[in-house]
Amino acid sequence: MEYGRRRPLLRVRGRSIAWLPPLLLLVGIILLDFNTGEQFRIITWIVLVPGIAAAICGVWTTAAYSVLSVVTYVLVDNAWPDQYQAGFGDFLLVALGGALATLASVVRVRQERQVLHIRDIAETTRRTVLRPLPPRWAGLEHAGVYLAADVDARVGGDFYDIQPSPHGTRVLVGDVQGKGLGAVEAAAALLGTFREAGYHEKDLATVAARLETRMLRHRSHTAALGRADGDRFATAVLIGFPEDTAEAVDVANFGHEPPLAVGPRGVRELPSGDGVPLGLGELAGGLPPVRRVPLAADETLLLVTDGVTEARDGPGEFFQLVREVARAVRADPGRADPRRLVRRVRDGVLRHSGGRLEDDTTIFAVRRADTRGGPGAGGEDHEQGRLRS
Repeated sequence: MEYGRRRPLLRVRGRSIAWLPPLLLLVGIILLDFNTGEQFRIITWIVLVPGIAAAICGVWTTAAYSVLSVVTYVLVDNAWPDQYQAGFGDFLLVALGGALATLASVVRVRQERQVLHIRDIAETTRRTVLRPLPPRWAGLEHAGVYLAADVDARVGGDFYDIQPSPHGTRVLVGDVQGKGLGAVEAAAALLGTFREAGYHEKDLATVAARLETRMLRHRSHTAALGRADGDRFATAVLIGFPEDTAEAVDVANFGHEPPLAVGPRGVRELPSGDGVPLGLGELAGGLPPVRRVPLAADETLLLVTDGVTEARDGPGEFFQLVREVARAVRADPGRADPRRLVRRVRDGVLRHSGGRLEDDTTIFAVRRADTRGGPGAGGEDHEQGRLRS
């Protein structure tokens, strides 16, 4: 990603034609001036040419049009008899307009570069929190999409990741309470701990305990800094795909939306448990239990944040996730595939809410990969598991 590189406007087949509209305006003003009567001189309108260039062209192109406008004004004005010339006053107007247009172009390009730099930082932050995952990672097929409520921010407090380990593959999906950079920091802290503990710890309950401790440490640190988000917490679902069985998963739910098992036979909701969010374990006297629940080989786990279940339409009706997914799978059992499933839910949420998201929205689907075709099975193009948002 190149810092400060701006994308030219008005591109045709990869080439910029932003220089063309000012040139056409310049030629048009000259022709119109020569084809109107002596009492109606419009050559002064040429001051618009560098003004248009300042809006869509680079600095040097705008400066060139400013000089060209001054030269053209002198040549065209002198082509008329003395009594019909626009005069020196209008010449100053054209010259001053060109200088101001060039200055405006400098300011615009500088601001564009600053915006691009900020977007680069936001994109880097997003890729740090939601790191890219290989198409098939640790024996799992997956697809995920993240939709930020703040389009400009591009990142928020929702998070998900897959961590392979010697003890099986672990999956974490969660939602940090609140918005802003504080939520991003908390999400990054939890993901960092998950990536380490998820790899090293044999017991999934120990991974859950490490996440709870990390949330408490993060809160203590932010409180010591005097920030107002010292009481932040996070809902999450921690899932383990054990190596000793291919027909079950281990689940610890920290007050999050219960996962859905989606397969050709329909949709079922996994037990949500009675766990409280990460950071609030002391209120419940302990962490949520790790439950082993059945999951068939042809079933996909669908995990979402409350941006999905709390999406509203115009009249205020919530998006019915289970109903919509069940309807789609009945019509086509192949929609239990992670990519198709995530795409279906994403499109359904955006359609239901009219594209107006009130909260960050994450949709993540994962299932055991079919390894009958070898390591590359099902991956003709090796497309990334994360769908474009």
